[in-house]
Amino acid sequence: MLMLRAAQRTDLEDILTIYNQGIEDRIATLEADMKDSVYIENWFANHVDRYAVIVAEEDGVTLGWASLNPYSHRCAYAGVADLSVYIRRTARGKGVGSALLLKLQEVARQHGFHKIVLFTFPFNQAGQGLYRKMRYREVGVFKNQGILDGQFIDVMAMEVLL
Repeated sequence: MLMLRAAQRTDLEDILTIYNQGIEDRIATLEADMKDSVYIENWFANHVDRYAVIVAEEDGVTLGWASLNPYSHRCAYAGVADLSVYIRRTARGKGVGSALLLKLQEVARQHGFHKIVLFTFPFNQAGQGLYRKMRYREVGVFKNQGILDGQFIDVMAMEVLL
């Protein structure tokens, strides 16, 4: 049975492994370099208070994680969070992402957020299917927003009102 819970420091190795899979697969982030334990420790240290990290696990195996991230440090955007969600390769397409997003939306409301935004690649059809299923709508596409493997990449913005 899938269990969702707040991430703990002991989860960081699994979170790092899953994040690095996302980097390798080139479908979810503009990051190109694999991350290490120092990186993930610093990342986790910045996810306190309102900026939750949750994990999904089954039979003791972490299948995915999701986090609320600062959208902007300007006070006018205090009610808006940015989303990250990463699923272990072997668990993709099995409902883990949906469960994580439902839980994260609940946590976001509890922490006073009224909106979650995310950024995805227009070619990430599987991710967009998940987001649309969870009521996210496309806001627009930033052309040539970043560079990945020497090529300009467009980035699609999506949002959900809580």
